[in-house]
Amino acid sequence: MSTGSTGRVRWVIVGMVCTLTIINYIDRQTLSVLAPTIRDAFHMSNVSYSRIVTMFLIGYTVSQAVSGKLLDRIGTRVGFMLFVGIWTVASMLHSIAASAFALGCFRLLLGIGEAGNWPGAAKVVAEWFPVRERAFAMAIFNNGSTIGAVLAPPVIVWVAVTFGWRYAFFIGAGLSLLLMIAWYFYYYTPDKHPKLSAAEYEYIRTGQSPDDDEHGRRRPWASLFTYRQVWAVIAARFFTDPIWWFLISWLPNYLKAERGFTLELIGLLAWIPFLFADIGTLTGGAASSLLIRRGWTVDAARKIVLIVSALMVPAGVVAIVTTGSSAVAIGGISVIAFGFQSWIANIHTIPSDCFPKQDVGAVFGIGGTAAGIASALFTLLVGYIVDHFSYTPVYIMVGLMGPIGAGLFLLIMRRIERVPELRS
Repeated sequence: MSTGSTGRVRWVIVGMVCTLTIINYIDRQTLSVLAPTIRDAFHMSNVSYSRIVTMFLIGYTVSQAVSGKLLDRIGTRVGFMLFVGIWTVASMLHSIAASAFALGCFRLLLGIGEAGNWPGAAKVVAEWFPVRERAFAMAIFNNGSTIGAVLAPPVIVWVAVTFGWRYAFFIGAGLSLLLMIAWYFYYYTPDKHPKLSAAEYEYIRTGQSPDDDEHGRRRPWASLFTYRQVWAVIAARFFTDPIWWFLISWLPNYLKAERGFTLELIGLLAWIPFLFADIGTLTGGAASSLLIRRGWTVDAARKIVLIVSALMVPAGVVAIVTTGSSAVAIGGISVIAFGFQSWIANIHTIPSDCFPKQDVGAVFGIGGTAAGIASALFTLLVGYIVDHFSYTPVYIMVGLMGPIGAGLFLLIMRRIERVPELRS
């Protein structure tokens, strides 16, 4: 990885985005980690809890539909400040929720704010990194989601046990405010950044596709749906993103209901699958980047990592549904988390692999919208299935999602390649 001779500003930038993503996940995980306690406080069934989670996903999905396009227009510097500001306010409001309805409304607002993080981060990576470094850079920022998920259980449980569950919602909000101050003073695009050396700027520019022009024309939003690359991203995220949302929204509930975990034990052990997710993110991104540097085409490198990653999901499910051991079950969940994050680290690079940077945010937002719709529907289905049956049918469905998503992606995409240049 070239850094010393060309400069390190781009790595500082992606480090800031990674930190934002960590905070983003601490914010959204607070409800999940405390779900057993909050459900008791508001007397919620699994179906009722699924509706609260779905409120977040509705806000997230609606925001995904517009956030990418908005970020393409207003830029990443202002765009991040807008969306982080929304989610910071929403997080603090959770602490005053007096009913399940109010909690659902605040989750809706939180989803609207947090949705901007992913298309914004994808756009930052497209702006700041040459093609050969993008998967690894994407893995670094996406690693923030798993780091946040690792930190959330022990930190949130400690605050909740020590001070009360309402105070836990101030953890992410306070950190968001501090980082946005740093973002305001440090973040600019490469063509305007005062600390970027000429050598690093040239390294970034020469490593990007010829049509990655900062001042190039954006494609009309509706016209993006005429490209098979967009439909491949839609299919991949529609069938696989619910896997991750299930893990982050239902794991503490599963551990309590099926494995008999207390809140303290959840705080002690629920971070383990997310540590493996963390490793999976870095492994998946680094593996495809390494193969590209060794001469593989982008198409071949991305596909081999995607296929192996998708097949890990059903392998983990088999371990979970066939064991009575809590340790083996956590191991199986860890395999699912590793495989999914390795998969998604590469799926997240597809918009920048296939489109010029001025269209990346919009394409990413379209994929995120598909992911949000599928995840909302699956969340409601999980609540019903768990109330009427058990978690076993849910895990079987999760096991099928990985191969289905991979199969459809490969079928629709055919070859991972750049779209034709948009002519004036």
